[in-house]
Amino acid sequence: MNAKNVHLQLLSKEELLNIMNPFLTRLDSIEKKLNAKNSSSFKIGYYRNKELKEKFGLSPNTIIKYREAGIIPFTMIGEVYLYPIKKMDEILEKNSNWDLFENKAS
Repeated sequence: MNAKNVHLQLLSKEELLNIMNPFLTRLDSIEKKLNAKNSSSFKIGYYRNKELKEKFGLSPNTIIKYREAGIIPFTMIGEVYLYPIKKMDEILEKNSNWDLFENKAS
């Protein structure tokens, strides 16, 4: 490119935001779709260690201890541990004291 053909135009902050806004909106939309897709990929049937840590506040050592003690069911694919969501929900319901609170309310 020849230096004689270069034109520089300064834009105000508002002008730049007006130009960039459609791109930013589209990027936000794409990011939301990707996050939704990624977060639902294992909700179909299994939790992974990461989800157990995030959802239930379990430490990695506690997860190992619960697996070894047979407290939580799991399966493995290679080195990846998978925990069936349905079974985890059943365990949570079985170990809960929700019925005590429901009886108090009535």
